[in-house]
Formats: sequence, C-alpha cells, structure tokens
Amino acid sequence: MEMRRYAAAGIGVNGGSAGGDRMDEKLKLDRIDLKILTTLQDEARISNHDLAERVGLSPSSCLQRVRKLESRGVLDGYRARIDLDRICRSVTVIATATLANHDQKSFSRFEQAVADIPEVVECLKVSGTFDYILRFVCADMAQYHALSERLLDIGRGVAQLSSHVVLASTKQAGGYPLDHLLQGASE
Repeated sequence: MEMRRYAAAGIGVNGGSAGGDRMDEKLKLDRIDLKILTTLQDEARISNHDLAERVGLSPSSCLQRVRKLESRGVLDGYRARIDLDRICRSVTVIATATLANHDQKSFSRFEQAVADIPEVVECLKVSGTFDYILRFVCADMAQYHALSERLLDIGRGVAQLSSHVVLASTKQAGGYPLDHLLQGASE
C-alpha cells in the first residue's frame, strides 16, 4: 500500500489562464474529482489514505484518480507556500507595463525578458490601458529599481512602467473557488 502525501497542489483547471486559452478542451469532472481537487487545494499535505477516506474511495482508486488528474494536466504541480517574513526581508511590488509597440515580436521580446528575471514571480498579459501586470519580490527597493531600469532599457520595448509597493497582503491566494466555477459542469 502506497502512502502518498500531496504538497501545495497547483491546480490548473483551464490550462492556467484566466480566460481559458483551451476553451475547446474542457475536461469533464465528476463530483469525486471535484472533491479531490477541493481537498488537495485546501490540504495539500493530506495522505492518499486520508484523501481517499474524505472522498469516499479506496486508497488505490483515489490514487488512480489523482494520477489521472495529474496526467491530464488538471493538477499541474505541487508547491510549498513560504512565509518570507519569517526568513528574510523583502519588498513586493506590483507593476503595470505598457509596451511601445503592440506587435507579436514586441510581446514575445518582453515576455522573454521577464521570464529571465527570477524576481518577477508572476506576469499577466491583460486588456485595458496597460499590457501587463507584474509581481516582483525583491530583497529591497534598490534591487527593484535596478530591475525596473533594466526593463525600461530601450531594447525591451517598454514605454511605461508604473510601480505600486505592497504595504500589506490582506488576502492570500487560497485556491480557486471550484464549487462556484464548475457549478453544473460536474456530473
């Protein structure tokens, strides 16, 4: 009997994009799949045995379902959430970026530049008055300033970068509201 623990489940319900780039590829999930996902999202360190008990399956059937969700890309990884305040000083900055040009080459160049900066922990391409929202986590403001200057370098194609220093996080990402998003979608 395999004892398996899950850690901080990264659940990609629609391919990881807010708008669902793969609209034609929606997977059908039954109520047990939904219970598995909801439980893993809330308690990612739960053992397979306890998860199986919680969702009403045998441990082997539960493990089979979890592996199927993994292979189908619904569960896209397992990550730990780290409380940075307990181990170091850091500053989080939310930045909005507007590109000078709006052609595919400019978008690709910017996205590659951002991918090469480890301190950019999230980058979202958005509609509206700017093109991207970025979340930086830096050691201090001097480091953020250097990174923002690098992005504003003429070769990166950034016309404007607006910065917003996070003073406090009042709600942490706790997972997707699966029950609300999938109402009527599960069997």
